[in-house]
Amino acid sequence: MPDTATGLRHVEHVMGTVFSFDIRDKPTPAIHNAVQKAVQLLHRVDAVFSTYRPDSHISRLGRGEIDLGDCPPEVHEALTLCAQATHVTDGWFSTTPAGSLDPSGLVKGWATEAASQLLHAAGAHNSCVNGGGDLQLRGQATVNSPWRVGIAHPLRPGELATVITADRTMAVATSGTAERGAHILDPHTGAPATAFAALTIIGPRLTMTDAYATAAFARGRDARDWLESMDGYEALAILPDGRFWRTSGFSRYGV
Repeated sequence: MPDTATGLRHVEHVMGTVFSFDIRDKPTPAIHNAVQKAVQLLHRVDAVFSTYRPDSHISRLGRGEIDLGDCPPEVHEALTLCAQATHVTDGWFSTTPAGSLDPSGLVKGWATEAASQLLHAAGAHNSCVNGGGDLQLRGQATVNSPWRVGIAHPLRPGELATVITADRTMAVATSGTAERGAHILDPHTGAPATAFAALTIIGPRLTMTDAYATAAFARGRDARDWLESMDGYEALAILPDGRFWRTSGFSRYGV
């Protein structure tokens, strides 16, 4: 956990991906302690929610071996948020896209946001928590300098599609096919969603921003009108043929 007089960074491999903490406040014992608590939280979320662990609570719940009342309270919290996302997205967010219980489309963003909140409560008011490419940003990168987030181009390896400037507490979530292929399913048909190569959404908090990115990607060609109707959210979509579109307010954050 390297730190300097003006910051602290930490990288953790968990939940099948890489989480990174970039804190630009002066390190204090409270902030160091909060990073450790955040790491512990991520590992607990992995143990409880991993669909790749047959002994996780979510796997056992999905198989009907246990009831919701047998699970830790965070399972009820996360599934309640999933139900909210399903309602807001008209069913395009689903915890059963392939027929079995899988809240992963919300849980990673929820865990990342929770880790960020632990840091903020400990005095880290200028931080970036990156959960496998989805970010919760707070404060500034340096004095009078906002965070700048590069969004990789899914069709041009090594190039950026845009750079997003974060001038307030906000979240950035991207769904795409570049790294994991067509892994997002249409919850109504079970078929892979293929309308986009990548879709990036900007919002205030990562839990729902991440869920909405998954839902909008699955929604396909109707996603733009839906996103335009969502107050506080903006999006950049890149289509498989290289064309792209942006919601009307996206230019406030990126080009």
